[in-house]
Amino acid sequence: MTEHPAITRRRLLGLFGAAAALPVLSACGSSVGGASGGATTGGGGTVKVGLVVPQSGVYAALGTDMTRGWELWLEQNGGRFGDRTVETVIADEGETPQTGVPAVQKVLQSDAVDVVVGLVNSATALGVGDLLTESKKLLIVTNAGAADVTGKARTPYIWRTSFTNAQVSSAMGTYLAQSGLQGGVYAIAPDYVAGTEVIAGFTAAFVAGGGTVVGEAKPAFGKTTDYQPFLTAIQQSGAKATFCFFSGAEAITFVRQYTEFGLATTIPLFGSGFLTEGSVLPQQAETALGVQTTLHYSDQLDNPANAAFVEAYTAKHGESPSCFSVQSFDAANVLNRALSTATALDGDSLATALGGVGTIDDSPRGPWTFDGQSPRQNMYLRKVEDASGTLVNAVLADLGPQSQPA
Repeated sequence: MTEHPAITRRRLLGLFGAAAALPVLSACGSSVGGASGGATTGGGGTVKVGLVVPQSGVYAALGTDMTRGWELWLEQNGGRFGDRTVETVIADEGETPQTGVPAVQKVLQSDAVDVVVGLVNSATALGVGDLLTESKKLLIVTNAGAADVTGKARTPYIWRTSFTNAQVSSAMGTYLAQSGLQGGVYAIAPDYVAGTEVIAGFTAAFVAGGGTVVGEAKPAFGKTTDYQPFLTAIQQSGAKATFCFFSGAEAITFVRQYTEFGLATTIPLFGSGFLTEGSVLPQQAETALGVQTTLHYSDQLDNPANAAFVEAYTAKHGESPSCFSVQSFDAANVLNRALSTATALDGDSLATALGGVGTIDDSPRGPWTFDGQSPRQNMYLRKVEDASGTLVNAVLADLGPQSQPA
């Protein structure tokens, strides 16, 4: 992964993935007993969780949000899954599999955790499959979006509460194809795995619905700061709309230059929701007004669970939550549900229990279910609007439940 200079907390919200651990943290003071491996769940004790998220490097912002979401659920539920105290061991995933895989290995072997939660980098999520299979321990991925994690490289020990790259973008492809858009779309995304999957998902859905892609570009990831050549190509393509995937610093730069180049008023800009997610939005400022995106979450969703979540998160941290916070919040929620029926803490027992949790009806994102070990969840059409001086991703429409594309 390429580093971005001068990146602050939450400027990288939306970055996808293709080690030293911090001290053990107890979610509820002193624990009762130790890791309980194969014990039944009916007798109390402790469940030990390895939370492996970036705490250093360019992805540390995502790790902070993921940790906050996890800890908020525990704080609201007495630091317990049912009658078990939760003990959390936090380990630094870092930026690459070279740090992420050893971090997972450490929590499994040295810390003897019962469950692993986290992972931003998809290459890390793909690289720990054998470790989980050998140890027969469960991993719940709370970000990494590569399709293969729950697709071609699927293992019964890896589930996720996040998304797949193409799941988010294909929702926009279907929407634009059905919107009556007259003319083609130009697609642009950085030249790395996530960008490729996003564009492929969008294009497949858009073309299947009768749309036409009139051009495509893949700027160098982490190296492109001047998008004028690409904007010129968009202008000259005859496109009636642009679909893009950018995140973090690149999202800020692209949206600003798109508007300053004069395209926003003539060729509307659409994208995956990470384009305007988190603190990139206030930094884009008025240049983001009118940008429409799809995503499985917005802090503007009007449901009781989200209202309570946003209120509690904002009161604690002084800023609104992101989708990354929600994904970790929901990981705790589904583990709690699974442990209410699991006969033991090994990966086989927990995987069986996860398969039976049914609809998660109290999530801030709205109701969702597992489908092939990845969420089948509603996608929302969002538009950047000015709400009394604050830019928000207003929800225009619920596009309905979407699964991981085949």
